[in-house]
Amino acid sequence: MAIPRLSQQAVLLKNGTVLVIGGSHGILDSKVTEIYNPLTETWSITGSINIERDSAAASVLADGRVLITGGWNGTAPIKSSELYDPLTGTWTMTGSMNGVNYLHTASILINGEVLVTGGYNETSVLNSSELYNPLTKIWTTTGSINIARCRHTASVLTNGKVLVAGGWDGHSPLNSAELYDPLTGTWTMTGSMRDARSAHILCLLTNGKVLVAGGWTGESVLASAELYDPLTETWAVTGSMNYGRNAHTGSLLTNGQVLVTGGATGASTLDSAELYDPLTGTWTTTASMNFPRWFHTAIVLVNGRVLVTGGANDTIILSTSELY
Repeated sequence: MAIPRLSQQAVLLKNGTVLVIGGSHGILDSKVTEIYNPLTETWSITGSINIERDSAAASVLADGRVLITGGWNGTAPIKSSELYDPLTGTWTMTGSMNGVNYLHTASILINGEVLVTGGYNETSVLNSSELYNPLTKIWTTTGSINIARCRHTASVLTNGKVLVAGGWDGHSPLNSAELYDPLTGTWTMTGSMRDARSAHILCLLTNGKVLVAGGWTGESVLASAELYDPLTETWAVTGSMNYGRNAHTGSLLTNGQVLVTGGATGASTLDSAELYDPLTGTWTTTASMNFPRWFHTAIVLVNGRVLVTGGANDTIILSTSELY
């Protein structure tokens, strides 16, 4: 990439290229946005975002535009949102959220709206949720989650509901999970995980179950993994990773396995990668990355390869990218 960055956002555009947005490159956050072309394996600069931001949330809308929400601008959390048009390569401001927010999640609902949940406003951890309507470009509040949380994970289930799991409540990590029903606009508690965790990964598997792995307990880094079954609304322990890690990535491969890369142990940054096989419930190590990294991004390309970008190791913020 042109600049090093961590805590950036990355999305796969409908034309098969990858858009990387914002992030921090040290003292300052970045407005620079870049596009990766898998056919040429090259990066190019595209239109800059209007407001610097890291730890934001990005979503690809049904019409192919990209919505980025909230984040940290280098000095404070923000509530503004912007839209990227791949046809023009430009960003425009859109409706702002009702409150400032970062370390939140954003989920595309079946009806095309975007659900933003939880986060942090520098004063407190949030229990709020908001919906963005791409047609009106307006945010509206919806039901609040039962437990305030940031650094949690979220996934849209095959039944259209949204699962949020774990995170940090401002004092300790959480093992609780909740379900959002778009038909009623309400949250209900569902089964809790065995292990409380934040900065973990969550991945919707091809069988409809949800995998969580790793994370931070507030005292140590986890190697454990668990599976959520939407039919029974319960969690079951599955095989543990070979290495404890947090701030790593998890990607669903075209063969149904999950690739986990990097992260940190609490003592050092990792270059290792592992594969989870849902058929056996076990992890196996695979080839290591060329650089240790955490707070990076990983995107599964149309050709099935995985692009890992940016992040930081024990000493520097990275501009490098790698293909698996």
